[in-house]
Amino acid sequence: MYESQSYDVILKRMLDRVPITLDKREGSVVYDALAPAAAELAQMYIELDGTLRLGFGETTSGVYLDRRTSDRGVTRKPASPALRKGMFWNGGNQPFDVPIGSRYSCEQLNFVVKARLTAGQYELECEAVGESGNSVFGVLLPIDYVAGLACAELTDVLLPGEDTESDDQLRIRFLQKVREPGTSGNVADYRRWATEAVGVGAAKVVPLWDGPGTVKVVIVDTERQPATPSLVSDVAAHIEEVRPIGAAVTVVSAIGLAVEVAATVTLASGYSLQMVQDSFIQLLEAYLRETAFELTYVSYARIGTLLIGTSGVLDYTGLTVNGSTGNVALQSEEVPVVGAVNLGV
Repeated sequence: MYESQSYDVILKRMLDRVPITLDKREGSVVYDALAPAAAELAQMYIELDGTLRLGFGETTSGVYLDRRTSDRGVTRKPASPALRKGMFWNGGNQPFDVPIGSRYSCEQLNFVVKARLTAGQYELECEAVGESGNSVFGVLLPIDYVAGLACAELTDVLLPGEDTESDDQLRIRFLQKVREPGTSGNVADYRRWATEAVGVGAAKVVPLWDGPGTVKVVIVDTERQPATPSLVSDVAAHIEEVRPIGAAVTVVSAIGLAVEVAATVTLASGYSLQMVQDSFIQLLEAYLRETAFELTYVSYARIGTLLIGTSGVLDYTGLTVNGSTGNVALQSEEVPVVGAVNLGV
């Protein structure tokens, strides 16, 4: 709105208001008196334009986005800790039960035992919130002495830890609520209730999937990957608290469909095959995240575009996706995940 109010435009408008009988040339008293004021007014218009953008959901950010979304009851999801599986053994290599609340470390991160799953297996919570708790695996060392414990290992991710919700993720949920208002348990309501849960990246709702009064909610995590059983349970519990009376709700994880890519590439000078393959996998992962729950197929042409656009690739031949040279169809509950990627030279 204020983009046209530049320094030159403002200064010209001010000089035009000065009588022609006075010297208005650059360096004159009139010019030198008006130029600093024009510069300050131009800066003010720039700041006004930024302030105007902060007032709209599509262009605001940070704390101003929080204030905008809170008016509609949408709040930013806080960072959450990872829940992991820990396995414990005694000196005879038998499952060993450890105290609830005991603490262990793995690669500079600390974990606390929260609940017993089965003999020698426990649910552990990372003491550091965020995604950092998802990526460590291996030997657990007790912080405090546990009599009888011989060894321990950190294994599965039961519920991924999440960083604080980004502006883009929050904006999507806010605009979804504004543009698709819920009305007593319609599809928009169930989608909103599912995505309110920490760790959910997207949801698909199937009404009347098993007859009158039934609803199926299919979810993925924030990486648009199949959800863990713990995340499915959390979403089901949340929806159970807010759903209309009489609705029978089933929450399931999306099914991962592996997308396997093979091709022969011509490498640019200075690039190794491993470098190119790693870069291509990153691009492929980003594309498949965009595809999840948005398209009904994985585009063969798009994957070819990603491959030729990968740094170090001059050309390619023999591209196949899941063994064919066509699009890969996705069923209603499937999301694409990266499978085997085999690039040759």
